[in-house]
Amino acid sequence: MHFLDQAKIFVRSGAGGPGAVSFRREKFIEYGGPDGGDGGKGGDIVFEAVAGLNTLIDFRYTQHFRAKRGVGGSGSNRTGAASPDLVIKVPVGTQILSEDKEDVLLDLTKVGERVVFLRGGDGGRGNASYKTSTNRAPRQHGPGWPGDEAWVWLRLKLMADAGLVGLPNAGKSTFINAVTNAKAKVGDYPFTTVRPQLGVVRHREREFVVADIPGLIEGAADGAGIGDRFLGHIERCRVLLHLVDATGDDPVEAYQIVREELSAYGAGLEDKPEVLALNKVDAVDEKIRKALTTKLKKVSGREVLPLSGASGEGLEPVLDRLLGEIVEEREADEDAPKEKPWSPL
Repeated sequence: MHFLDQAKIFVRSGAGGPGAVSFRREKFIEYGGPDGGDGGKGGDIVFEAVAGLNTLIDFRYTQHFRAKRGVGGSGSNRTGAASPDLVIKVPVGTQILSEDKEDVLLDLTKVGERVVFLRGGDGGRGNASYKTSTNRAPRQHGPGWPGDEAWVWLRLKLMADAGLVGLPNAGKSTFINAVTNAKAKVGDYPFTTVRPQLGVVRHREREFVVADIPGLIEGAADGAGIGDRFLGHIERCRVLLHLVDATGDDPVEAYQIVREELSAYGAGLEDKPEVLALNKVDAVDEKIRKALTTKLKKVSGREVLPLSGASGEGLEPVLDRLLGEIVEEREADEDAPKEKPWSPL
């Protein structure tokens, strides 16, 4: 399935049905009278967040969504039927933006969340409702209120507990393949990952979701490489796992480049809890490993965890640290259900 995280669509709620003009013609009722019923309400446009979707690709091929008009009223004071709502199912984490992308109109972050975006028009009044003591045979009726319409953008920000960041070829895809059920592409060249990947980690009888995004390079905030477009997918992550390639030309500079791009992007990414790991340590000798660990710790002010996604070295401590940060962040979230106490021991 192709990945698409932005799509522009047109939505229109249904207009209300027209009221009826009708008169009674009954035996033994000398004058009869108006009995036209009201029109039915038009259908609403409803957005619903559903599980099991992680792309907006369907909206590339279906871009127009129009709810049906309400049914017109009829004689005998019968009100027309209301039209059903048009429910548009989107992945969890989808935002609905204005046409100019300046305003966030809706933000669907929970499974099953359902919001009426455009309300359908009310039905028009039938002629029976216009009857007064001085107007005994009204022939006017309401045509029904029009629906609303709008062009909007859908923007998907994947929901994950942990987000992987690093330069291209830092070993993010190898790591996510090693700890989850994902099958990310791995290759000995930059930008093997061209779209975000999600995987579920099962560790110490718990589960959490990891997101792998395409690698960042210097100037990504200004559009270099793939740019920073996909950083939006880790805005909602509780913790970042920053992988630094131990075999790179300058691992310390690589760390600083990514941190600078996170800061340039904004949205609070630079302030998120971060776990720092020196990856591919199986490819360097012990002396170089210790020297790089010392330098990174001095520059970052964080503990540096040794890791090798290829050999499996250091996976358990890294997952323990990630899980600890995630549980702590979940507990700080007042809306989240309380979890049982956890310890890596």
